[in-house]
Amino acid sequence: MDQAKRDQIISIINDVNDMTIATVRDDGYPQATTVSYMNDGMTLYFMTAEDSQKAENLANNNRVSVTINRDYASWDDIESLSLAGLAAPVNDSAEQEKIGELLLKKFPEAAQYEPEDPSVGLAFFKIEPAVVSLLDYSKGFGHAETLMV
Repeated sequence: MDQAKRDQIISIINDVNDMTIATVRDDGYPQATTVSYMNDGMTLYFMTAEDSQKAENLANNNRVSVTINRDYASWDDIESLSLAGLAAPVNDSAEQEKIGELLLKKFPEAAQYEPEDPSVGLAFFKIEPAVVSLLDYSKGFGHAETLMV
C-alpha cells in the first residue's frame, strides 16, 4: 500500500468517533454493533463489558469486519472504510494504560463515566487490519479500492 493511501485511511480513522464492528455469534450469524474506538495509526482499540455479547463472540472467533464512515453532505463526498482483521484481547497493563490515554485524548468526557464499582470488568481489544476497502466517491460513484495491509 502506498503512503498516500495509508495517510487517507489514517485520516478517516482519526476523524471519526464510532465504528460498526461485526463479530461472529455461536450460531454462526454475524452481530454488528456500533462502538466508540481509539486508534494508534491503523491499529484500532475498543473496550466493552467483559460479559458482553461482543466479548463472548470474540473469545470464540476473533475474526471481525469493521466499517468507519465519514459524515457526508452528498454522495459525491462519501469516503469510508470497510476492513477485516483479527481482534485480540489486550491484557497487558501498560498497553491498557495506553488505551486509556488514547481514550481520554479522543473523548475527554469519558473520565466522568468511570465505573463506581471496580468489580465491573472491562475487556480491552485491539484490531490490526489485514485488508481494507477504501471507498472514495470523489473519484467516481462507487469507487472502491481493496488494499492489503
